[in-house]
Amino acid sequence: MTTATQAPIGELDTPYEGLAPTAAADFNRDGFVHLSGVLSPGTVARYEPVVTSEVIRLNTQHLPLSERDTYGRAFLQVSNLWQENEEVRQLVFARRLAGIAAALLGVHAVRLYHDQALYKEPGGGITPWHADQYYWPLSSDRCLTIWLPLQETPLDMGPLAFARGSHQLSYGRELPISDESETRLRRVVAEQDFEDVVEPFALGDAGFHRGWTFHHAGPNRGTHPRRVMTVIYMDADIRVAAPTNDNQTRDRAWMPGAEVGQIPRTPLNPVLYDSRTA
Repeated sequence: MTTATQAPIGELDTPYEGLAPTAAADFNRDGFVHLSGVLSPGTVARYEPVVTSEVIRLNTQHLPLSERDTYGRAFLQVSNLWQENEEVRQLVFARRLAGIAAALLGVHAVRLYHDQALYKEPGGGITPWHADQYYWPLSSDRCLTIWLPLQETPLDMGPLAFARGSHQLSYGRELPISDESETRLRRVVAEQDFEDVVEPFALGDAGFHRGWTFHHAGPNRGTHPRRVMTVIYMDADIRVAAPTNDNQTRDRAWMPGAEVGQIPRTPLNPVLYDSRTA
């Protein structure tokens, strides 16, 4: 693609200059942030075809949408693409993105938990209300996800939406993503008067949200897949926690060999940014 050559040399390793001085405090208050121009359109155009080709190659969901449950209709999900493709690894390991994560969390360094490509097909359904950290056996809330669309994402494609301040709420943290989480969390978000922030994403924009921030997405009413790359970052000093549900037990596979109480210094969890060596 001709646009690939337009990606700035070294952009993935250069600092992002768009964070406000109050960014960490704002993120701690709101539980999410929507940042503009995190990557240039040329850089997104360079990596989108690579990620998409790997999703097509590695996808194991082949049922028609009409035969899937709510979770299955929400998106195609492929994880740890960085292990499959060197170019995807460049994107997942980008110091620019990890540096934003560390700054927002207020920590000196972050390590990788894992990545996920989430592709909502045309006609794909809602992503139910949920909080990601329900799935993570981690010892603190110093972890977040970047939601990086690989195309312009108008409202009819189902951009990710966040309940402002909901990470402060303990209700509903026992719920996996499901029809039940959609019903119960949609109700409590309204009852607690949390603002449901639904915004389109321009090409190069990205959302960052804390592990306990409740979020959701609408269906994809467009004619093209809503292509998104996500990366989960955690405080480099975080420790493995004892699982509190079966999903957390399974998620320990993302930190192979790390025991409860240990920092997950494993080959799958490298430090991606450390301000002391930046």
